Amino acid sequence: MHAFSFRPGKTARSAVGSALSSPLLSAALAAALVFAPAAVQAQEVIVSAAASLTNAFQAIGTAFEKAHPGAKVTFNFAASGPLLAQIRQGAPVDVFASADQETMDRAAKDRLLAEGTRADFARNTLVLIVPASATVVPQKLADLSGPGLRRIATGTPASVPVGRYTMAAVQDAGLAAALEPKWIYGESVRQVLNYVARAEVDAGFVYRTDALIDQGKARIAFTVPTATPVSYPIAQIAASRNAALGRDFIAFVRGEAGQKILGGFGFSQP
Repeated sequence: MHAFSFRPGKTARSAVGSALSSPLLSAALAAALVFAPAAVQAQEVIVSAAASLTNAFQAIGTAFEKAHPGAKVTFNFAASGPLLAQIRQGAPVDVFASADQETMDRAAKDRLLAEGTRADFARNTLVLIVPASATVVPQKLADLSGPGLRRIATGTPASVPVGRYTMAAVQDAGLAAALEPKWIYGESVRQVLNYVARAEVDAGFVYRTDALIDQGKARIAFTVPTATPVSYPIAQIAASRNAALGRDFIAFVRGEAGQKILGGFGFSQP
């Protein structure tokens, strides 16, 4: 799973030099150097995916490459909001997988998605985690307003889906004002996980799948109810440079093999 770039070595340069004496060979070699990178690029699919999908999608990418000899999957993992911003700015992306419907709705509104390719492929659960060494372990959302929990982390609501799920749950519980002074915001759900794992905060909101990654340093305190299901949509980008392989990747994620891998990392089916 990597991006291909053509860098001529000594052999290529020597071939160019020897071919200069023959117009036919020179023309043929020039054509080969021009078209070879394009041919390789045609076998690469670039996937921008939510940070919480990192481990599962890396495994899916490996399996996809084995099932499609010659294909290469290049991933870009970050919070869903920044990924959408990159796509809006023209970043070369074939497939986009978001951690929420709202971000994908924005992409659809901006006409960035290839028509008929959007589909849900997984679900997750919001949980509250604490450092493994924590002596104060809340049992419910109301406990977060207590004096024993001074720093609570979640994703930046404007750009990180886990932050929006968190704020909705907190507001529904009537705790928005009480918790406002305690928030520490992360740029992605994985950054929130790291804050908790390093005990830099007293608690943090992440997805269940993230909590399972670092169980030695962080533990789940309780599951947080959400009015909106934590669901993951995937779609091909309209400006995709490799639409066929992009569709193949989406089909693989939604198919039996992809769903089995996702399940192994704690995701549930859509």
